[in-house]
Amino acid sequence: MRGDGGTLYWGRKEEEKANGIVVVFAWISSEEKEIDPYVQLYASIGWNSLVCHPQFHYLHSPEKATLQAFSVLDELLKEVKDRPLPIVFAAFSGGPKACMYKVLKIIEGLCEAQGSLDEYQPVRDCISGHIYDSSPVDITSDMGNQLALYPTIMKMPQLPRVVSWITKAIASGMDALFPNRLEAQRTEYWQTLCSSAYTGPCLIFCSEDDNLAPYQIIYNFAQRMLDLGGDVKLVKLSGSHHLGHYRQYPVNYKAAAAEFLEKATVIYFQRMQHFSRERSSAESSCDKISESDCNLYRAEVSSNQCLRRVVIDPNDRFSLPSSEEYDEIKDAGPVQDNQKEKSIHLQDQPSISAHSVLGQILFDVCVPKNIEDWDIKPGGSLTRHTFGSSQRRTPFNPIKCIRRSRL
Repeated sequence: MRGDGGTLYWGRKEEEKANGIVVVFAWISSEEKEIDPYVQLYASIGWNSLVCHPQFHYLHSPEKATLQAFSVLDELLKEVKDRPLPIVFAAFSGGPKACMYKVLKIIEGLCEAQGSLDEYQPVRDCISGHIYDSSPVDITSDMGNQLALYPTIMKMPQLPRVVSWITKAIASGMDALFPNRLEAQRTEYWQTLCSSAYTGPCLIFCSEDDNLAPYQIIYNFAQRMLDLGGDVKLVKLSGSHHLGHYRQYPVNYKAAAAEFLEKATVIYFQRMQHFSRERSSAESSCDKISESDCNLYRAEVSSNQCLRRVVIDPNDRFSLPSSEEYDEIKDAGPVQDNQKEKSIHLQDQPSISAHSVLGQILFDVCVPKNIEDWDIKPGGSLTRHTFGSSQRRTPFNPIKCIRRSRL
């Protein structure tokens, strides 16, 4: 598969037995056979390899580098969305500038593309470290042209003078035409690489004999990562040239790579356990909140049901003292709250009969009889035939007067 001119392919892809994924950001104009020794190295440790071959113009075309970075992230997302694995970025020579730093910007949400942070969050959670081989280099126009020509230089005993002149002319022209743009890209490049210190440990292979990736620049980068709280291991190999560290020191190189990948795996699982505890805690909090809401809802429903039963339930009982009970306790003083009560059933259509106990009480209170020295007559609305049953003359009874007064 290809990502806008750059080549992207799986160097090794084992579905079941892989310990993780190494994303190889190869050097400019590299070939598959030159990357194969590194693919075999990672395979011997049990890691799959996704190889990205960038093109030369990616160094000075952020748009092209961004398109290639999205291709890399889309491929990784397919792998880790259903089966998460630790991911390590391995950058060689100018590979970070050509593509890798754009990948870091996208997953940090610093790229122009909107919504990329949430979309590629599973990939971001799996990134567990970085390997730099003869990298990172301080990219300038002249340095970029040297990196582009480096594979040709290695194959030719002597570089033609005409090619050297053309290279210097292109570099000088770019410096003159785009000075501000190149400086802005350079600043953005270093800031992005340094901001990746928190993602995991960092392993750097370098040499004092490397002319394209000077030791002092790499050392300053490692020191800056340490200042930001990163975990950096700097492996300085004497006598090896640019991109020649593994070829000249295969045993030391493999031992350092194996130790680093094991460390990255441990960090990855620790991070996953931390995420799992956070999710469990959040779910537990949500469950407690939901249970509290449910209890409030049940209490509200129960209260509403009780109020509704007061209004509509014909079986509810309302208690009022009867006249007979009052006669029994008339000598005991004031009426108490704990006195015996007589229950009266409410009908579906409530009505008061004049012959009932309650009707008799209300009648005795509301319609007084003709008593000595009283001159009270019923109102016009109280007709004789309505309350006729209570208009009988009876002897004066002081107890009934007391009862009326109390009611």
